Amino acid sequence: MHCLHHSLSTLPSFAKSADKTAKKSTFASCKTLQIRAMRAVVQRVTSASVEVDGHMVSEIGPGLLVLVGLHESDTDSNADYICRKVLNMRLFTNGSTGRGWDQNVMQRNYEVLLVSQFTLYGVLKGNKPDFHVAMPPQKAKPFYESLVDKFRKAYRPDAIKDGVFGAMMKVNIVNDGPVTMQLDSSQSSKSTNEETGKTIN
Repeated sequence: MHCLHHSLSTLPSFAKSADKTAKKSTFASCKTLQIRAMRAVVQRVTSASVEVDGHMVSEIGPGLLVLVGLHESDTDSNADYICRKVLNMRLFTNGSTGRGWDQNVMQRNYEVLLVSQFTLYGVLKGNKPDFHVAMPPQKAKPFYESLVDKFRKAYRPDAIKDGVFGAMMKVNIVNDGPVTMQLDSSQSSKSTNEETGKTIN
């Protein structure tokens, strides 16, 4: 969105009021366009692992590494959307037909590694990152744990791995492709409307 700046001194008096009103409308529109959603960065991998303090805490073979950013306004509906979309994303080649972008992680019987990453909601103020829109840690920890539980209930519990919430982690991946997708749960209401009541896969 391009915001055009006019010098009020060069505008006729009747246009000054309209210009101010247009600016307020534009700023309001910019504000409403701010993302308020759970965010997931999904990477197709041949392997991935998480280390904390030099110790391996989780590892997977072929599957998906999912970095999860929680927004301060997230609710269960955001978590449901992210869980459903991640597990159903057709990012894998069909093992039988060789057709690309045809199967999801469950159809391939692969694994998922979830890693909480609040920096996905970092914004730069000058050159310094600010994370004020990320969900506060005391609220985010149980919320993230409930998200992991949703994944385990929706798939196989032993196929869902995760890191250590709040810890300094070393995340090692071998990105396959590379293939990287970003999901924002703010898309959920739009998708629901477009599907007109159909299940979103």
